[in-house]
Amino acid sequence: MKFCNVGIIIQARTGSDRFPKKVLASIEKKPMIWHIVNRCKKVKNIDKIILATTTLKEDYPLISLAKKNKIEYFRGSKNDVLDRFYQCSTSNNLDIIIRITGDCPLVDPKLIDQFLDFFSHKKYDYVSNTINPTYPDGLDIEIFSFKALKKAWNMSKKKSNREHVTTFIKHHPEKFKIKNFENNTNLSNYRLTVDHKNDLKLIRKIYKEFRPNIKFSTKSVISLLNKNPELFKINQNISRNEGYEKSLLNDN
Repeated sequence: MKFCNVGIIIQARTGSDRFPKKVLASIEKKPMIWHIVNRCKKVKNIDKIILATTTLKEDYPLISLAKKNKIEYFRGSKNDVLDRFYQCSTSNNLDIIIRITGDCPLVDPKLIDQFLDFFSHKKYDYVSNTINPTYPDGLDIEIFSFKALKKAWNMSKKKSNREHVTTFIKHHPEKFKIKNFENNTNLSNYRLTVDHKNDLKLIRKIYKEFRPNIKFSTKSVISLLNKNPELFKINQNISRNEGYEKSLLNDN
């Protein structure tokens, strides 16, 4: 089933308190953000892939990369990321938004296909695997309607809800019809995101292991880590959702 207008919005910027310019870090001679876009291109039934960054001068390199690789892009607020998504969705006439973040170089297109197919046959405002995480950190997927995004954009007042696009939706199940996907096996202890240098170290080793195939599956990655516990341990001392926990402090 094909939607009216479906877009993947990849949220990315070069500024980061924990790991500046990580989105441009080289993995197998390509910037990390390039790998994210490349994997998203395997998703079926989408109309657009848009890189959503900021209007800051420091993010010019992302725009340059997007132009060079013919990637659509949008520039918006640094801190009001909810507004960035709303304005990006509005200007691109999106009906359905798939949110992916720029720190997930192992994003799984088959998993997105599965979630999108569910969304297409059910009347939900928001579906994801982030509310009660059972998938590896770094495989976060969120799909929501423009109608839900607009409602959140209009109603969100707290700084944390403006900085984190979907928290208002997730915290108000009385206002939105929400579905959380849970994996058959809890794999939430696997860390496949990039927020610290040790994360990047692991991701580079994973890509190197599978070269020249850069579109390897999540199943293959988990198998690799299970067979090589020294890889699994590289970034296991880092907690999940550090950024959101920090932003909550700004609400007070």
